[in-house]
Amino acid sequence: MRHRKSGRKLNRSSPHRYAMFRNMVTSLFQHEHIETTDAKAKELRRYADRMVTLGKRGTLHARRQALAFVRSRDVVKKLFEDIAPRFADRPGGYTRITKLGVRRGDAAPMSIIELTERGDRAISEAEKKRARRRRAAEKKEKAEQAMPPV
Repeated sequence: MRHRKSGRKLNRSSPHRYAMFRNMVTSLFQHEHIETTDAKAKELRRYADRMVTLGKRGTLHARRQALAFVRSRDVVKKLFEDIAPRFADRPGGYTRITKLGVRRGDAAPMSIIELTERGDRAISEAEKKRARRRRAAEKKEKAEQAMPPV
């Protein structure tokens, strides 16, 4: 039984899982959004929120803890100097997960995970992606209507 065991295994060994989430957190803070599967996004949210909380503390100890997890000094600097001040008044919920649909190759459910306070960007990456997909679907529909029946 799995009583009181938190977290998803994601069909990986624990060192692989740990390394993957370190890489994903680094990428998330570097680009402020990433596209991944639903399960990975939901699990990544735990680590990302923890890092933003360390950034909000702003102490030397918190910076060293973040450096032990995040793979890039530049990203930690961005986290403490740029990202954490944006969330100073927010008590939690620093990330947003938006579902995109399924991946074409294996039908895995895909999502975009992004920071809720996105700096200078007014429209979220998920909204941009949804608009692109909607335009592509409309274009495909028009092309199918224009073709004569066989």
